[in-house]
Amino acid sequence: MQVKIPKLSLVVLVGPSGAGKSTFARKHFLPSEILSSDYCRGLVSNNENDQTATRDAFEVLNFIAAKRLARGHLTVIDATNIHADARKPLVRLAREYHCLPVAIVLNPPEKVCLERNRDREDRTFGSHVIRQQRSQLRRSLKLLKREGFRHIFVMDSVDEIDASTIERVPLWNDKRDEHGPFDIIGDVHGCCDELELLLDQLGYERLEVDNDSIWGEVSYRHTEGRKVIFVGDLVDRGPRVLDVVRIARNMIKNGDALCVPGNHDVKLLRKLRGKNVQIKHGLENSLAEIEALPEGLREPFCKELADFLDGLVSHYVLDDDKLVVAHAGMKEEFQGRGSGKVREFALYGETTGETDEFGLPVRYNWAGEYRGSASVVYGHTPVPSPEWLNRTVNVDTGCVFGGKLTALRYPEKEFISVSAKQTYCIPVRPFLKDEDQPSMSAQHIHDDILDAEDVLGKRIVSTRLHHNVTIREENATAALEIMSRFAVNPKWLIYLPPTMSPCETSNESGLLEHPAEAFSYFRSQGVPQVVCEEKHMGSRAVVVVCRDEDVARERFGVSEGEFGVVYTRTGRRFFNDPELEMKFLDRLRAAMDSSGFWDQFQTSWACFDCELMPWSAKAQELLRSQYAAVGAAGKASLPEAIGALELAAERMSLDGNHDSRMASVLAHVRDRQSNIEHFVTAYRQYCWPVESINGLKLAPFHLLATEGKVHTDQNHLWHMETLEKICKEDTDILTPTVHKTIDLTDLDSISAGIDWWTNLTGSGGEGMVIKPIDWVVQGKKGLVQPAVKCRGKEYLRIIYSPDYDSDENLPRLRNRNLGRKRSLALREFALGIEALERFVRKEPLRRVHECIFGVLALESEPVDPRL
Repeated sequence: MQVKIPKLSLVVLVGPSGAGKSTFARKHFLPSEILSSDYCRGLVSNNENDQTATRDAFEVLNFIAAKRLARGHLTVIDATNIHADARKPLVRLAREYHCLPVAIVLNPPEKVCLERNRDREDRTFGSHVIRQQRSQLRRSLKLLKREGFRHIFVMDSVDEIDASTIERVPLWNDKRDEHGPFDIIGDVHGCCDELELLLDQLGYERLEVDNDSIWGEVSYRHTEGRKVIFVGDLVDRGPRVLDVVRIARNMIKNGDALCVPGNHDVKLLRKLRGKNVQIKHGLENSLAEIEALPEGLREPFCKELADFLDGLVSHYVLDDDKLVVAHAGMKEEFQGRGSGKVREFALYGETTGETDEFGLPVRYNWAGEYRGSASVVYGHTPVPSPEWLNRTVNVDTGCVFGGKLTALRYPEKEFISVSAKQTYCIPVRPFLKDEDQPSMSAQHIHDDILDAEDVLGKRIVSTRLHHNVTIREENATAALEIMSRFAVNPKWLIYLPPTMSPCETSNESGLLEHPAEAFSYFRSQGVPQVVCEEKHMGSRAVVVVCRDEDVARERFGVSEGEFGVVYTRTGRRFFNDPELEMKFLDRLRAAMDSSGFWDQFQTSWACFDCELMPWSAKAQELLRSQYAAVGAAGKASLPEAIGALELAAERMSLDGNHDSRMASVLAHVRDRQSNIEHFVTAYRQYCWPVESINGLKLAPFHLLATEGKVHTDQNHLWHMETLEKICKEDTDILTPTVHKTIDLTDLDSISAGIDWWTNLTGSGGEGMVIKPIDWVVQGKKGLVQPAVKCRGKEYLRIIYSPDYDSDENLPRLRNRNLGRKRSLALREFALGIEALERFVRKEPLRRVHECIFGVLALESEPVDPRL
């Protein structure tokens, strides 16, 4: 016997003890697919034959089966399942998860079961038990179909059982192996003129062969092999219903199209099958066209039309689970499943049971709650124009009501529409035109309220660059605190920059960091060239700027009269004065206008990674409370201490005492005074008065993203050159990032890079950042650090202390461990780029914020902040 079972099903093995169910299961199914009642008894009681543990064992079995079915995995129940009461909860479980219950009955002769049990020491029950089980099984066979089993296979002999094979058959809705490209067309409703125009515009050629077929041979085929998917409602309301059906049917027959049924199609089917339906909502148009057919053609046409409509599948899952098409939509838990409830949802959606003022059903906004990974394309309820919401889009743009007929090109995600030639039907509910739509998209309106459940708890975020990044629950809570109390409008938060690891600790005399270690690291990773960028004396700033306020509203959903934002690496607003922020951004926008930036990149917005100077513009309180306080204390106390020590040394000298320890202490305190002077000089270079916008300096070093593009594929030299063009347009507030390219295969080039760092830091500069020429580099062991910093000796006094380089402190600092810092930098880098890529792909804000919250959460990890 060849046993054909759905790929997703709950397989219930039925048979008396000794029938060979466990052997059969092991032969045909994976160990992970089999749930044995005996094994579950052993789990809960340490004894597989302890019948007192049966109730607990089946609770465990049902729990695991539910989890497997929820995840879409075939599951096999290995138990006797003789009684209807034992099978009933299993059928109920299959229905709950919208998969088909399958019964495989093994019923070999009684003597076979007796012999097998006799050979098993753990089976001590008598032969009467087998007879009772087989008797109960005979009575059960008649009940299986009535109980709800959709497929029943009965094997009555050992030979039949041994010779059987299992074939896993995909459900009719399973088109995962079809990858497109597709053109998904919204509700046509008999608008054949517009359908023909749209197909022509999409690149389909009309095929026509004259013959006597009742369907004609009018069809379409794409010159490049694309395939149409109709989202249903081919019929009713419009002027050329049967022509639409003919085109769809012929394209499907020729392999050039797929189609799912709409509620109007199903209603017409019921009428053709002789059911009593109400002739309204456009059905009269379809019936009138059928009545107009020649009398001898009408009956065979209606039969074939009914067969065609009856053969349409509720929904399709395509392109490796990336795409789902259904007439009224499809919730995640229904996708790829088969049940009456799934079909009902595909045809009608989900209603509240109430009606609106027009007498139409009120529908649940399932798309607003959708969290699936597949894109869902649907129709059913006409909208002025298609809008993405949580990876779902409605392509019914009301052609029959005077709107448009729309197709979504997949995977390009481009919309192609043709306008209706006229209004063919007056809708019950007034149909909005494009100009009547809200100024913000449905996604932006939906994103006005964010759900904390989308970012809280332990999370595993999948990234393109660094696989999965784990966010711990306690860190996610800290991130929510920052976002809810301090962050800018969350709709602006499309990127957070990563932390940056310093280079390996140097053994150079008196130094903690030196470029040689950075160069050595990248050379060991197979990087041939690096770019060294001057490290600015400012604060990290992410700048998002739009061409105008309309763009800010339409692309970001911001309706506060803003056209951009400047925020810190933890998402806080950089400027406390909103008016100053807008004036500053206006200067940047003007420079972008002058440089031809918008036209060059065909964009209306841009996101930059920058340094904003001076440091004191943002860290004024930090400077005052920590650095200035340390400097003031040292400058006030150390001269007094030196004076007292000098006086004591002078008195000892007059007394004829020459204590070397006194000289050592005095020298030590004088060194500390010198260090304090260096410390004060170092932090003061980061401070200057800002009396106007011209007192600020913005140094951009990355053009992160523009519309439709994240620029990680461009190397750092391209970024420097691109940004320099903008900086030239306003040298008062914009400054390019000074940089130098180093060839790591050339010792002279490496030496020049070290000399450049020495000169920078010797003249008071902070140091430099060393990056591979290419922004993203995969090395021998995975992702290479996108950048490492190498800071100067004097700057590190600000970080570690004025006396960090003393003989007693420097050796201890050289024992610092960079492993955790480097891991953190890679994970944050991957999350930041992932956030940008999701935003550019126009994914829901919750998907972008999953990464943004991830960066903030990782910042809560215990890493030495001085690194």
